Amino acid sequence: MHTLVVLQLVLQVKEKLEKDHQSLPVGKNGRDDEDMILWFLKDRKFSIDESVERLTKAIKWREEFGVSELSHDSVKSVAETGKAYVHDFLDVNGRPVLIVDASKHLPAVHDHAENEKLCVFLIEKALSALPEGTEDILGIFDLRGFGTENADLSFITFLFDVFYYYYPKRLGQVLFVEAPFIFKPIWQLAKPLLKSYASLVRFCSVETVRKEYFTDATVPANFRD
Repeated sequence: MHTLVVLQLVLQVKEKLEKDHQSLPVGKNGRDDEDMILWFLKDRKFSIDESVERLTKAIKWREEFGVSELSHDSVKSVAETGKAYVHDFLDVNGRPVLIVDASKHLPAVHDHAENEKLCVFLIEKALSALPEGTEDILGIFDLRGFGTENADLSFITFLFDVFYYYYPKRLGQVLFVEAPFIFKPIWQLAKPLLKSYASLVRFCSVETVRKEYFTDATVPANFRD
């Protein structure tokens, strides 16, 4: 689509949001954020009405969830479990990497709301590390040591819903690494809930992660020999 046409569509969405949803905040990730508007237009195949609907929902969610108030200190206690983090290096495709160590996720012990806050904080952190020209991030679920005590269908659903509704086209690929047999029935339940994101999932080995996604210098410590 021609750049000028795209720009006109962005402005039309912006004007419609201003006219019909004046109560929504402005500024970064607000109703007048043209970069954000463009992402939702791309996701909705440049449908103005669908983009306005999705943007309205996303901006309200950001406000209600308190996304702008999230900080390292606000998620510190749950982050210290080591269950999830943004890797210090990009993958070979230049994407920021969000890693989840599933064996450290204990839904019966950790507060559900705190888990969700950490999740959104790390998504925001990963997106803030996007290099110029890169549009999405890589998610890695390390499933070594995964057991029934780590199973949490509601959290998996929350994670993918957040990407689907509020961060469209920002998740490039998801790796499920060394998935044990016990994970298979959970995946069968989760798969229909993930909508189009299910097609982004790849089951693979530690060796695949090392060889195909990182260099010797950038491979995460947990995936080294």
